[in-house]
Amino acid sequence: MTAFTGVILAGGQGSRMGGQDKGLLMLQVEPLYQHVLRRFRPQVNIVLISANRNIDRYQASGCQVVTDSLPDYPGPLAGMLSGLRNSETEWVAFCACDTPWIPNDFVARLWQQRNDAPAVWVKSSLRDHPALALVNRALADDLEAWLLRGERRLMQFLHEHGGHAVAFSDPESAFRNINTPDDLVNEEKCL
Repeated sequence: MTAFTGVILAGGQGSRMGGQDKGLLMLQVEPLYQHVLRRFRPQVNIVLISANRNIDRYQASGCQVVTDSLPDYPGPLAGMLSGLRNSETEWVAFCACDTPWIPNDFVARLWQQRNDAPAVWVKSSLRDHPALALVNRALADDLEAWLLRGERRLMQFLHEHGGHAVAFSDPESAFRNINTPDDLVNEEKCL
């Protein structure tokens, strides 16, 4: 059986949240990343958290925290690079800290439908979700070179390196992410 490392991407600046650390925003009296962790942890062998601030608060979860190796918050690809570099497994699953309702089997479904691709990601009925991905650790050097050239487009990197989307028929709400204060308020109202 294949082992997977899971990485929760929580290293952004939270610019659409007024600079707040998005993973630590409260949803139902619990930090947002904890909702992700609860659904993600059973799907992988170990979970790392990619974060660049509030390290001690993320470490309180019992997960190892990894930081970006590149300065100035270069985006989710930098968190993915840190996850790939710190993984002890060949395959690394990624999930954004602001996607609290991910399916309980999204990693298994990505694995089953990847064919021979070195990277796959979720495609819901409305759009692609490249931060919900399964990536082979062998792409780390190419990813680092991509970032050092100033590239930041996640889906383009995945496409250019042989990746493909995997269609998910789950309700769109399973992939809803919380990007703004209004999104957070609306999510609380829906619960």
